[in-house]
Amino acid sequence: MPRATAAAAAQTAHQILDSATGLFASRGFAEVSLDDVAKDAGVTRGAVYHHYRNKAGLFRAVAARAQAAVADTVVEAAGRAGTDPGEQLRAGCHAFLDAITATPSVRILLVDAPAVVGWQEWRRLDAENSAPHLRDALHDVGVADQLLDAMTAQLSGAMNEAALWTAQQPDPAAARTQAHAVLDRLLSAVLT
Repeated sequence: MPRATAAAAAQTAHQILDSATGLFASRGFAEVSLDDVAKDAGVTRGAVYHHYRNKAGLFRAVAARAQAAVADTVVEAAGRAGTDPGEQLRAGCHAFLDAITATPSVRILLVDAPAVVGWQEWRRLDAENSAPHLRDALHDVGVADQLLDAMTAQLSGAMNEAALWTAQQPDPAAARTQAHAVLDRLLSAVLT
């Protein structure tokens, strides 16, 4: 039997990743088996192992893609905000809160990822995706160099906690409105 082409292999890997993302987002890491993913993707369990080695490897790929998607959303929103660094920071932070509280990001990135991949890996993913953009934006609004790392960590932590809080509320839409109002107050303090 001929080996699959590189394009077919990439397509299979993409199908598996899409299926896993949907399943992990709706049911959580613990409730999803590799058989579930294979069935949903329309591939064999062996294909899942071939592309992602094991369930943890598959979840890491899902989390990395989700982190990158959130970061892309932040960058896009900041770019649309014009040339004022303060408005770019504000737009990017609000976009982060919306993107991270949207399915599938919230459950994958804020609930399961710290437990599944560990805090070190979770922080590495954040450091490769959203954190550099936040740090650059804070620099651009004039945060002193000696405070940049601490400010980045604390503002990022506040936004992550706001996202978790929002997702756990009985009325997430109302909670999101409140979280955005508080985020505006925090950002106003940063921008003064």
